[in-house]
Amino acid sequence: MSILEKVKIGNSVQVNLELSKDRLTKETIDAINVSPLGKVSDFRITDGKGIGVVLQLSNGKEQWFFEDEIDLLDENGNLIKNNYDKKEDSNFIFNFFRGLNYENKNNVSELLNPINFFIWLVVSFKDIF
Repeated sequence: MSILEKVKIGNSVQVNLELSKDRLTKETIDAINVSPLGKVSDFRITDGKGIGVVLQLSNGKEQWFFEDEIDLLDENGNLIKNNYDKKEDSNFIFNFFRGLNYENKNNVSELLNPINFFIWLVVSFKDIF
C-alpha cells in the first residue's frame, strides 16, 4: 500500500531521525530533536518510483523525507507500525526469493561455489527491481 493511501496533506507524522540524520543539516536535526512531529505539506517523487513527503517541522522550515524515514500516527497520536514494502509490486521470481539473504564468504571454496554465486546474483537483482 502506498503512502499516498495512508497519509493526506495536513496529517501529522513522526520523523525517524536514525534513518535520515546522515543527510540532514544541523538546523533540521535540532528541529527534529525539539519535536520529531511534522505536518505533511506536500508529496514529491523521489527517484522515479518512490514517493517522498515534505514536512513542516517545529521550527517552521520545510524538509522532505523518504517514506520509510517517517512513522505514521493515528488520530490519537499513537505510532502505527510502519510496514512499507518498496518491492510489493516486484516480479514473481523475486517475491519467491524475498527472504533470501547473502552473507559474505571468506573461504575461497565458498566463493567459488556456484550456489553461493547464484544466491548473491538473485539478492543483487532483487535490490534493483
